[in-house]
Amino acid sequence: MSTSGSREPVERASGLPARLRRRVPGLLREKAFRRYWTGQAISLFGDQLSSVAIPLVGVTEVHADAAQMGFLSAAAWLPSLFFSLHAGVWADRRTHRRRVMIAADLARAGLTATVPLAYVLHSLTLLHLYAVAFATGTLAVLFDVCDPPLFNSLVPAGRYVEGNALTHGNRAMSQVAGPGVGGLLVQVFSAPMVLLGDALSFVGSALFLSRINPVEPQAERKARGQLMDGGRFIARSPVVRAALGATATVNLFTSMFSALFVLYATRVLHVSPGLLGVVLSVGAVGGLLGAGCAGRIVRWIGLGRMFLVGCIAFPAPLLLIPAAHGPASLVAGFLGAAEFGSGVGVMWLDVAVASILAAGVPDSLRSRVLGAYRAVNFGVRPLGSLAGGALAGVIGLRPTLWVGAVGALMAFLWLLPAPVPGLRGPPVSGGSAPAG
Repeated sequence: MSTSGSREPVERASGLPARLRRRVPGLLREKAFRRYWTGQAISLFGDQLSSVAIPLVGVTEVHADAAQMGFLSAAAWLPSLFFSLHAGVWADRRTHRRRVMIAADLARAGLTATVPLAYVLHSLTLLHLYAVAFATGTLAVLFDVCDPPLFNSLVPAGRYVEGNALTHGNRAMSQVAGPGVGGLLVQVFSAPMVLLGDALSFVGSALFLSRINPVEPQAERKARGQLMDGGRFIARSPVVRAALGATATVNLFTSMFSALFVLYATRVLHVSPGLLGVVLSVGAVGGLLGAGCAGRIVRWIGLGRMFLVGCIAFPAPLLLIPAAHGPASLVAGFLGAAEFGSGVGVMWLDVAVASILAAGVPDSLRSRVLGAYRAVNFGVRPLGSLAGGALAGVIGLRPTLWVGAVGALMAFLWLLPAPVPGLRGPPVSGGSAPAG
């Protein structure tokens, strides 16, 4: 895998006092990575506003039932199932993937802004929400298959765990403040109007991406036989194949869970939007802790075992949510503990998988492999959402949440017969052996 060569000139945060500079993670002292990371932070904060606002728009403004909430969640993930393979091939034929990411951000900003506009004009419908979710999900596919090559252009090969800990820590930081702020803003301004914040966050992400110019991997110009290249690579790699099986299983069952969580919390547990935001923010503190200690965990037990532990530690705390009952304070405690523990586990899982894929996939195949990986890994999410909505209509919300949590716990079984638990560090290109 080609990870060397010319990069954007490194400009360090030399203007900071020496004591403060020593506390800044090494990659954040480099201007290009810092701008990339900052744009991501802005966009992720906006996503957290939407994660609270969109389900509440469905519940409170268009009065969606459990099945319709499942369809709404599925609409955002169906593009991953339909388009990821083709998007990966298309992205590998582009040298300037950063420009595609900027265009996708700006288009998502415009689409998201149509929801509060329709609300103001008293024309907001469930069909409109479905259309926006599907269209922004399609643009997210393009953005996401272009992102890994850009990441590898900015991060040296030996620092993938550090880089992924920072980017996934970004997600956790956004989750600390985003849901709480989102819940409060919903109570003050209404759920549709909060989506304006997400629209602005896409603009902010595009602006920061426009201010970096790394040397991206060369485009792959082979004319034929590309569509299944990513799938063939995954099938030949025991590490990547097992990782896909584990993460897809987690995503399938947690999508059943997440599609119904807001509906269950608000209608069954009678949790207010403000308290719901606080609970999600408490969970994000766990995510921040998980991302912050990921490097130490890798040095202690190895990357593969951190992945294995994450596959258990992510879904296991979710069992507390359908178990929650009693006074409001006890319910809030159950939900907060579940979100906190799950937040730690998902960061260990995500950092491990991202580092394995960053190191183990050749540059020439990167977007195609990530497209194929995403087609399965994210493609199961709409299936899980639809299954969750349908199952809840038959057996009820609480039993469906039990099914989702227990099913997700089975994901670690994919890793046991594979070489994954033995990985001390990221695998070499090809995904079959630990890096030296």
